[in-house]
Amino acid sequence: MLFCCTQNAIRSPIAMGLMKHFYGRVIFTDSVGVRAGDLDPFAVSVMDELGIDISKYRPKDFDQLEDTSFDLIISLSPEAQHKAVDLTRTMACDVEYWPTFDPSLAQGSREQVLDSYRGVRDQLLQRIRGRFGVVRAPNV
Repeated sequence: MLFCCTQNAIRSPIAMGLMKHFYGRVIFTDSVGVRAGDLDPFAVSVMDELGIDISKYRPKDFDQLEDTSFDLIISLSPEAQHKAVDLTRTMACDVEYWPTFDPSLAQGSREQVLDSYRGVRDQLLQRIRGRFGVVRAPNV
């Protein structure tokens, strides 16, 4: 499966990290963006709070995908949804749209911004568990 968002810097790396942590033995997961940005340090921090290390992940765009044989693409932003639909015109693949707030738009103190990132992380975790069930004992 493939998660995609606008810059592959926050939402899709968080979703991919959660997916690999809980379902990595049963579901191959990757992530991509419409454009490749820089991995957001707040995304790394909120994932680290759960003991999931995404710090070595390098964002990429759709053109950098090594494999396009996915059964499911989950897009997390409107721009990524359009790109996913275009990509799947020539392949048999389901596309789901999970509209997800971009926490980089949050303002306020460092803690308020981190709370916004935690909210996105927790929302994605809830959606993933709701969609795929609980495969391994959660530690969160």
